[in-house]
Amino acid sequence: MARTDPSAIAVTLEGRDVRLTNLDRVLWPEAGLTKGWLLQTYLALAPALLPHLRGHPLTMWRYPEGVEAQGWWQNECRGAPPWVHEYHYTGKDGREHHHCVVDDVASLMWLVNLGTIEIHPFPFTGAADGSPRWLVFDLDPGEPAAVAEACAVAVTLREVLRSQNLQAFVKTSGAKGVHVFVPLNGGATFAQAKSFARSVAAALAAELPDLVVDRQTKSLRAGKVLVDWLQNDRFRSTVAPYSLRATATPGISTPLEWTEVLAVVTGDELAASLAFSVDQVLGRLERAADPFAPVLEVRQSLPG
Repeated sequence: MARTDPSAIAVTLEGRDVRLTNLDRVLWPEAGLTKGWLLQTYLALAPALLPHLRGHPLTMWRYPEGVEAQGWWQNECRGAPPWVHEYHYTGKDGREHHHCVVDDVASLMWLVNLGTIEIHPFPFTGAADGSPRWLVFDLDPGEPAAVAEACAVAVTLREVLRSQNLQAFVKTSGAKGVHVFVPLNGGATFAQAKSFARSVAAALAAELPDLVVDRQTKSLRAGKVLVDWLQNDRFRSTVAPYSLRATATPGISTPLEWTEVLAVVTGDELAASLAFSVDQVLGRLERAADPFAPVLEVRQSLPG
């Protein structure tokens, strides 16, 4: 790395030059973590993260002044170097839209240098934008419900999906919820995926009325787990596996084994929070392969 001025460095990644700025800026005041730490963290996570981003248009949650300042969603890909890929489409408003696509380490570092803490891909790739790569259930507990209740719902949801001969994979949201993914990879349309997710959510709410709600109404959510099926629209994004979260201390969306979810349900205190640090996640990846990798490979069709 060659220092070009006191506030920036220039790096070459896979033959591409990227300028990284404001490395000493504190983004997590409570933890004392800087933008330099953020960039180093995403560089370390890149081998596991990039497969879940390649080809996918995305939205970014930017906090260039830190997590205690006002952040914002950015959809449009602005000011990108020519080697950052983009996905273009014409919206219902007739305007042309451009989303960034992160296919390599250089593109990832450019994106993160904008102060992007959270990375949320859409469920399709530009090469196959007519069908979702996955179906997702976002299990979001409303206080006083917490991760244990979300895990209980996840376990029941898995059994429902198994009864339909569907494999499911699970990760933490990196905040307080749990995400259950059903890989499709061309096995369904968006309309089919959303209709199926809605039916399953409604069935869970009917079967477990004291625990599950399938509507967004806040007054219904206290002490229950919202099974959010609305994420299955074409342009609804979900936080990527191994993306950081803009929480007071850095959360990270962490792929899990189902045994870990079951351990929470059965009362294992060591597994109770399912909250992992970046170092813990990197350690998990050193010890075992990414448990979420099959989401990108398994092709399944939904029941008619």
